[in-house]
Amino acid sequence: MLRSFKRRNALSGHQTPTDGPRPEATCYVVGDIHGRADLLDAMLGLIDAHIGGTTPDDPQLVFLGDYIDHGPDSAAVLDRLQALKRDFPNNVTCLMGNHERMLLDFLDDPAVRGPRWMRNGGGPAVESILPTARAPDASDPAEHFITLSADIRDGLGRDTLAWLRSLPLTWSSGNLWVTHAGADPLRPMQDQSARVLLWGHPEFETAERGDGVWVAYGHIERDSPGITDGRIALDTGAWNSGRLSAIAVAPDGTHTFLQT
Repeated sequence: MLRSFKRRNALSGHQTPTDGPRPEATCYVVGDIHGRADLLDAMLGLIDAHIGGTTPDDPQLVFLGDYIDHGPDSAAVLDRLQALKRDFPNNVTCLMGNHERMLLDFLDDPAVRGPRWMRNGGGPAVESILPTARAPDASDPAEHFITLSADIRDGLGRDTLAWLRSLPLTWSSGNLWVTHAGADPLRPMQDQSARVLLWGHPEFETAERGDGVWVAYGHIERDSPGITDGRIALDTGAWNSGRLSAIAVAPDGTHTFLQT
């Protein structure tokens, strides 16, 4: 994965905005992965190269959630992220996305929450965690979901489940905040609800915050990443498009988009 946080070639494409996000240390924020372990590996290579070329002090790597569902390798993505966190405990942060929340809700109440998870791309995750299992349909009987929940618990294991439940909802440094789905533009970042951070807010992409905070987020698929008006959009539909996107932001505001 990341061989080291040094000794790589620089990537081009730097931009220096006159006003923008200024974290305390260089940070790399990675968009929604959705079961694409191959793209995660490719992105880690790009980040490794960028770190090697720019040699930042104490770089931070932040994943903004939605590691599972839709794509074919949810289990492998979870394994890689946990390994990264173990190898770089002070430099890697994995946030919770709404798809991780749906998985946990399913495990807590399988008969009620299982159909919603299946309607939102949970089937490939089931087949990744349990390779011999058949992903249920949303219309399957409650008993099927109850049995499946026990199998999923066993397939993930206690440590992975504990890690998933411990995932934070936000990360911040300087005037940069990272959340899965954005934030309520009329509330301070310290006063956001879990629902908004995981599922979004109707005015997030249209109303300016006015407090100088920049919010990096995923959740809403778009053709390309973008940075404007206090928002950094990073979900480029990797599971379907093959384009996993990230941004590198330096303390002076210099930023570079990375994309597989």
